[in-house]
Amino acid sequence: MKNLNSFGTKKTLKAAGTSFSYFSLASLPNQQIVSKLPVSVKILLENLLRHEDGISTSRDDIEALLAWAPEKTPDSEISFMPARVLLQDFTGVPCAVDLAVMRDAMVRMGGDPKKINPLQPVDLVIDHSVQVDEYGTAESFNVNSRYEFDRNKERYAFLRWSQQAFKNFRVVPPDTGIVHQVNLEYLAHIVFASPLEGELVAYPDTLVGTDSHTTMINGLGVLGWGVGGIEAEAAMLGQPISMLLPQVVGFKFTGALPPGATATDLVLKVTQMLRKKGVVGKFVEFYGPGLSSLALADRATIANMAPEYGATMGYFPVDEVTLDYFRFTRPRSDQIPLVEAYCKEQGLFHTPKSPEPAFSDHVELDLSSVEPCIAGPSRPHDRIPLKNAKYAFRSSLIDMLESRGVHPDRNRLAPWLEPGQTGNGEAAKELTRIIRRVPTEYQSHSFDLSHGKVVIASITSCTNTSNPSVLIAAGLLAKKAVDRGLSAQPWVKTSLAPGSKVVTDYLIAAGLMPALEKLGFYLVGYGCTTCIGNSGPLPPPIAEAVQNNDLIVSAVLSGNRNFEGRINSLVRANYLASPPLVVAYAIAGTMDIDFDRDPVGTDPRGNDVFLRDLWPSQKEISDVIGKTITPEMFSKEYQRVFEGNDHWNHLPVPKGDRYTWEGESTYIKAAPFFDSMSLKPAPVRDITGAKILAVLGDFVTTDHISPAGSIPEKSPAGEYLIAHGVSPKDFNSYGARRGNHEVMMRGTFANIRLRNLMVPGTEGGFTLHPSSPHPVPIYDASVKYKESNTPLIILAGKEYGSGSSRDWAAKGPRLLGVKAVIAESFERIHRSNLIGMGILPLQFETGQNRQSLGLNGFETYEIHGIENGLQPRKILAVTATGPDKNTIPFKTIVRLDTPMEIEYYQHDGILQYVLRSLLKR
Repeated sequence: MKNLNSFGTKKTLKAAGTSFSYFSLASLPNQQIVSKLPVSVKILLENLLRHEDGISTSRDDIEALLAWAPEKTPDSEISFMPARVLLQDFTGVPCAVDLAVMRDAMVRMGGDPKKINPLQPVDLVIDHSVQVDEYGTAESFNVNSRYEFDRNKERYAFLRWSQQAFKNFRVVPPDTGIVHQVNLEYLAHIVFASPLEGELVAYPDTLVGTDSHTTMINGLGVLGWGVGGIEAEAAMLGQPISMLLPQVVGFKFTGALPPGATATDLVLKVTQMLRKKGVVGKFVEFYGPGLSSLALADRATIANMAPEYGATMGYFPVDEVTLDYFRFTRPRSDQIPLVEAYCKEQGLFHTPKSPEPAFSDHVELDLSSVEPCIAGPSRPHDRIPLKNAKYAFRSSLIDMLESRGVHPDRNRLAPWLEPGQTGNGEAAKELTRIIRRVPTEYQSHSFDLSHGKVVIASITSCTNTSNPSVLIAAGLLAKKAVDRGLSAQPWVKTSLAPGSKVVTDYLIAAGLMPALEKLGFYLVGYGCTTCIGNSGPLPPPIAEAVQNNDLIVSAVLSGNRNFEGRINSLVRANYLASPPLVVAYAIAGTMDIDFDRDPVGTDPRGNDVFLRDLWPSQKEISDVIGKTITPEMFSKEYQRVFEGNDHWNHLPVPKGDRYTWEGESTYIKAAPFFDSMSLKPAPVRDITGAKILAVLGDFVTTDHISPAGSIPEKSPAGEYLIAHGVSPKDFNSYGARRGNHEVMMRGTFANIRLRNLMVPGTEGGFTLHPSSPHPVPIYDASVKYKESNTPLIILAGKEYGSGSSRDWAAKGPRLLGVKAVIAESFERIHRSNLIGMGILPLQFETGQNRQSLGLNGFETYEIHGIENGLQPRKILAVTATGPDKNTIPFKTIVRLDTPMEIEYYQHDGILQYVLRSLLKR
């Protein structure tokens, strides 16, 4: 489409002797408003100017943004066109499968299959498939890499086919790094320069990604956030992302971090503050004089966890720190003069003297107030000051025991829960009753396992595993511990999974790798491991002791997610911590430790060693960073980033523009989403005679909904695989089988920690169906409902769908027959994904919920007003009729927030809308 440039903003900019066209924000009217816009909103404004075509983006859209009122509740819709799309392999494989199926559907409906092709640059980084099977040995990396290729060769061959079949589709092979770190260190541009209508046009790098932690790139001044795979596919196919003008919360930093506080401590503090503030669906933009004291890696750590504090993104504007990092990581790049000139010319460059933008709301933090902390045992924003960690764990342990039907006497235990107290005789008697000490032997060590023992200590995840300050701190702490003769406890499964190969380069150069390995932190892989649930199995003696004695054991990881059932199915208490604290907990082997008062361990002479004896100073850390990390490390590791290893390069690659589906494959299958699609969408209908598939509480995450982690043998998915000749040892994970809808639909709502309130007292994916007096798997119930053509509904509480941007949390319910979700509130990405799969999100009116209305899930539901015409946030009448024929009428808000979302729903999903649009071209 030709750009209309109705505001006459196209100007010329020179940088390093080259002329670039650009759309000048300074040329717009209303400069009093434009100059005060948050930087993130300015980038959205430039995006509209550049894509003004009178169709997807009109002059009215631009004027609406120019009238942006920071305090106003968003009600203006705009179209955002990202410059590129970023995928990881768990979410990327189903995206590629859908594109391949769309090519088949295009042919079936008389169109050209080559129209199904990414129109925007797409990068897919394979980083989610490595699992920690081998650990604690020098061969861990090689063994895990071999297992990874053995398990995933079908998927990887399919991705290699995708790379050659689709244009604008690049794949970063396995064993390279975590997608967000590769993006930060190599893929991101900050400012693009591309031909447009015969001119070289400069514009901001923007993106959407299929991992919610795509926001990590906000630390580099790049606008981007996580979307569902469904929405990403539409963006790949040239569809703009429809969004409401956001509110922007300004987060002001002052001061500097004190000695002993890490980037992890800071991000956990920020996460807690913003969760308390309430920033769901909003942009957060960081600013203030304290910004200049934060290294780029620290900013990326904070931006990474935007999903954990609930924001669409956590944006850091470009400044001198950004430019220094860009020069360091891309020493051969010729982009830097353009980045600097463009950002300054457009008012996107931050300095300590920059005027404060007009924000919708404000938060402020003095960095000097940050103290060491952890978060857990099941939510990232449940921050615990390290000095209170021991007693917070003890309180959580009591809560977990009570949830199992064990009821400790809290009065007798009161002294045990107070800092500095060891408990009295009554507390000791009660502890003897509830704390189980199980004799166990592993690796020639005999020890007692009990509640609270740390069985996993993992330096993992994109949040921290490439931040030099915390990784060097972990290495220095390990070295001091080894020098004092300390060891990790034998029951702890230790692992090091960096986000980038540069990490091992500088740990080796600093001489710190031997100490980490001495404590068991051998390299296990370059990728997302424990944090995504790929922690691998616990050693059999440990697993048996935990299972047979119902022990509540712990994991400590340097990740961003610690939801129930995510890290390992046998581990109930999961804590986020900085890499040096992960090392400390591996040595201590228990959560029941007060690092201020209790020793981490005892040296060979019998002397107590405390954490303060091991913790490195900021000067020690800075000195090591300055001496060991060089620009050449980045050049060396990224010069062959797309080449891959021998495993990758020897995979057989299918040929042709259309994929040849193998009927017996248990990894890659043609999804049925387009099987009955017609050239024109059928009229939408009211939902009648619907039953409830599950009643769910507050903060149900996509981890609870979407299949993730290991596949149990005794489950619908496990039974399916066995019936197709797959032995349990070859099940792999749900994430690895995302390209097979038969596995994924059977694993939907099958999380072992899911609590369906229709079957109180149970955990896991069970529900009730009229044909059985006993609970049945949710998948089995859905099959029976499908046989009787009964539409299904999910009832839920607050923040339904929190967590990762999992497309299968919407695809799975669609295949189970779910037509609507009625909840108190929705997480942004998941609500969008539901609409993208043709599922109607309905929200209780303010002050109402299933409890206040007396809904228990055994009613029959009628939802009227759909076929009379939909408008954004229309009120729909719902009637629930109980088994006793009593009716409960109530009203719900249709969470179709924009006209474009209504279009998607009316087409039965976003991909159906795109396919029909392409057929018309």
